[in-house]
Amino acid sequence: MPRGIPNIKRDDTQGMRYTGFHVPLQPNPKHMSTSYLKSESQTIWARKAGKQRAAEDTRRGSRVIVIHPGSQNLRIGRACDMNPVTIPNVIARKAKTPVPPPIFVEGISRPRKGRPKMTASLSSSDEYAVTPASDDPFDEKISLIQTSLRDRMRFYKLRVTPDAANKASMFNEQIKPEIIAEENDPFRTQWILESKGDEFLDYSVMLVIPDFYDRSYVRDMASLILMRMGFKQLCVQQESLAATYGAGISSACVVNMGAVTTTIACVDEGMIVADTRMYLNMGGDYITEFLYVLLERISFPYRDINLARSYDWAVMEDLKTRLCTLAEGDVALNLYDFVVRQPGKATEKYGLRAYDELILAPMCLFEPRVIEFERKRIGMWPIQHPDVSDEISDHREHRDSLPADQYTQAMIISTQHLFTRPEAAFSPGPTEVRQATPSSSKTPSVAGKHNGAPSPPPASEQLDSSKLPTPSQPSAEEGSGDAAAMDVDIEGDIKLPTANVPRSKSPGTYTNRFDIDICFEASKLPLDVAIFNSTRAAGGDEKIRKYLQAVLVVGGTGSMPGMSHALESRLQAIATPLVVNMDKVQIIPSPKDVDPRVLMWKGAAVLGKMDGVTDLWITPSDWDLLGMRGLRERCFYL
Repeated sequence: MPRGIPNIKRDDTQGMRYTGFHVPLQPNPKHMSTSYLKSESQTIWARKAGKQRAAEDTRRGSRVIVIHPGSQNLRIGRACDMNPVTIPNVIARKAKTPVPPPIFVEGISRPRKGRPKMTASLSSSDEYAVTPASDDPFDEKISLIQTSLRDRMRFYKLRVTPDAANKASMFNEQIKPEIIAEENDPFRTQWILESKGDEFLDYSVMLVIPDFYDRSYVRDMASLILMRMGFKQLCVQQESLAATYGAGISSACVVNMGAVTTTIACVDEGMIVADTRMYLNMGGDYITEFLYVLLERISFPYRDINLARSYDWAVMEDLKTRLCTLAEGDVALNLYDFVVRQPGKATEKYGLRAYDELILAPMCLFEPRVIEFERKRIGMWPIQHPDVSDEISDHREHRDSLPADQYTQAMIISTQHLFTRPEAAFSPGPTEVRQATPSSSKTPSVAGKHNGAPSPPPASEQLDSSKLPTPSQPSAEEGSGDAAAMDVDIEGDIKLPTANVPRSKSPGTYTNRFDIDICFEASKLPLDVAIFNSTRAAGGDEKIRKYLQAVLVVGGTGSMPGMSHALESRLQAIATPLVVNMDKVQIIPSPKDVDPRVLMWKGAAVLGKMDGVTDLWITPSDWDLLGMRGLRERCFYL
């Protein structure tokens, strides 16, 4: 073929034609000048997505609702909001029958009825010495807490006001209320009720759940949000992880101090260490109730107070928020005032004089001997039986026959002194317990433990507080065992419950973890001891040093003045003799201009706006089809 003439491919199908339609040949790609469908931006899906983005709100997180149910308040708001809306966390039902008057369940010990109001007297020889006012067990508990406070005041060289309680009581007995006119009370409460409906189809929900959660609680909340309320999608995160996101750190020991409970968990690089979770059955409400009991001992001027009424409880909450402190330097005989607002009555203003009652009340977190833990179990029952599960896949192998989400390694460490080993049942022997106090670097030994279980001191030593192991002082068991347990007698001179620790055992019988309620017994620990045991469950001394140098305190109770120093000094006294090369314990403050009460909510809001949580959302169709299995595949901790 001559050069320059193109070799055009011949159509071989012309001889076998069955139709007159001409099939064109494929065009040469070199000669094409169009760019149609050459990129993904030219597809119809890309064009629709562009139009949808233009129609949506430009503010990121405006379609994500963050819900954080707390033990007292429920915080809810959009992820783009500066602060959430805080409302009481209650369940309201329409009652057809008359509602009975509320009954207040006492969680704090009370003095004997009919006993005259007397306060502990100070010794003339030593201004820091305290003697009980009577033989009432309540007075003995108060005197032990006062002794712990006096020891810290002696260490910091702070003077004690003599006979301050009697002076405050005499002043409070003469106080009469001052009536405030309605037009002069700008903070008068408006007793109204309003409700509005809303549509949830276009909103996603970021739900914050406790670290030590209940599966049935998570299941019911997810079903309520997705199926009954009809939200678009749901993502579930734990409180400690949300707190670290809100504080901008990746690893910390998070202490969430709420109104009813206190939870502790260690977070390692964005992952909660499951075995470090601790649950304490005490919080800010018990500080409020204990403050009421202490003020009653010095003739509280508001005589008609009843903690079962919401407005009277609000009075004590206001006093706790404004006056309570853990700084020993603030202990002084000062004059305060408070306002009582009752529905349908004029506002009343009272005066109050108090001394160390304002620091003894929050010290119940470190000295829980005044809290009646057994009363909390009255009328309570589990949501479902622990052996019953809705899904066969939940029956997995764990370290014991009990499910792993019922107790953690930190709880086992905290209750190890209640377990009696088989070999110890035949040859009981006393073990020494070392005490570390802020006022002395020495560690005197006290023989007060037998068979690995705490026992009350002799009758002759019950009033000698220097020989009593108090909850704020660390104790280390030096007996035989795989790991040394933090052995703390949290009841002090109180009679121990016979159901948990049998006093007499026949040869060959011993107490194991199935004979006691591990979660309930571990919830009685003092706050400082529980934090240390939580860090111990994370690993060796290196892990303990790592987490004790990054203790993040969140929650409303954690914002009390002096809380950081109180925790630092007590944790330092525990960790220094037990951890090798222990550095200074550090409490991480909340970020600037961030309230510790909303820190976890803000962390969940940050998570709700991140692109990395796209795969963690579960839709109503997924929940209807898979249930808890679909949520577990998106939340690795379930």
